[in-house]
Amino acid sequence: MDFDLTPGQRERRDRTRAAARAALGGTPPRTARDHVTRQDWTAAAELGLVGACLPADAGGGGLGCLDTALLLEDAGWAATDAGLPFAVAAHLLACAVPVRDFAREPARGPLLEGLATGALVAGNAATEDGAGSDVTAMAATARRDGDAYVLDGAKSFVSNAPIADVYVAYAVTDPDAGFLGLTAFAVPADLPGITVGPVLDKIGLHGCAAARVTFAGCRVPAARRLGAEGQGGAVFQHSMAWERAALPAIYLGAMEEQLDRCLAHARTRRQFGRPIGAFQAVSHRLSAMRQRLEAARLLLYRACWLLDRDRAEATTAGALAKTAVAEAAVANGIDAVQVLGALGCLAGGGVEQRLRDAVPALVFSGTGDVQREIVARESGL
Repeated sequence: MDFDLTPGQRERRDRTRAAARAALGGTPPRTARDHVTRQDWTAAAELGLVGACLPADAGGGGLGCLDTALLLEDAGWAATDAGLPFAVAAHLLACAVPVRDFAREPARGPLLEGLATGALVAGNAATEDGAGSDVTAMAATARRDGDAYVLDGAKSFVSNAPIADVYVAYAVTDPDAGFLGLTAFAVPADLPGITVGPVLDKIGLHGCAAARVTFAGCRVPAARRLGAEGQGGAVFQHSMAWERAALPAIYLGAMEEQLDRCLAHARTRRQFGRPIGAFQAVSHRLSAMRQRLEAARLLLYRACWLLDRDRAEATTAGALAKTAVAEAAVANGIDAVQVLGALGCLAGGGVEQRLRDAVPALVFSGTGDVQREIVARESGL
């Protein structure tokens, strides 16, 4: 049992953090209307983020889940806004991973190359108004018509929707088959019948623009189907396994930077004639922040390690890790505001934004309640 990074991982971390801080740091926190641009996407691609776990022969990094998570952690540490790393992770884990593992030639090659190099941006079109964690409640339909499927329905909260070139969309092809009646598609965003709604105002993650996407009589070539007809539920679960294990690593990096900032403030801010870090109320709060961070990091690294080895325990481990990181990020965000006091409440300083960026982690990729249900089910309850 080895808890240390390998020399190669350490070298990659040093290189990535330096480059990511130069490319992603030093900018003012984003507003609700200041989302990722193509220029931002190019910067992320140059860091190796957008294709981290895609095949090297397609232009990707060829990394496993743990090494991908380490890259996302570095991006979360460097970025002033977690929305950009989140947008990249949604593209990579919820969209590019299903293309990598389920797309068929001749569509697979060009799709992978575009996704790996950043030439294509992907949006995950799964959630609906009436179907979130319960994918069997989807109302969107896909009807086979010759060499195409006719896709109808609306998807809500589609990450990267305004800039996406391709949507990984799920629809019902057999309404009587339940979980086995879903099919997944890689849908070109420029097909007739696709309408993208206005950008949604969110509490945080402003860099990642989300919007509603409507499909109305959209003819999707059958060659763009991911996996077999009726395999969409399995495709979705596969992508969620990667997302739950690796995406929360963004918050590990953010919490590390946040804790360092709080420690520096506690050493220099003086009240009643001494640094505030000398007061037990403050020092114990900082100790709790570190404990949450380190515990969440160990759970996430283990979940990724298990997924890389295709171990059955990876499902439970991913649910545990996602819950631990999300709840730690919110709790640490609240503590950071308290440590910095009035400064922590000022917009533009980054402290309150870290908290706002953390709140959505309680919901996306399955709420904490859903994750606990997964753990209970996998425990035989």
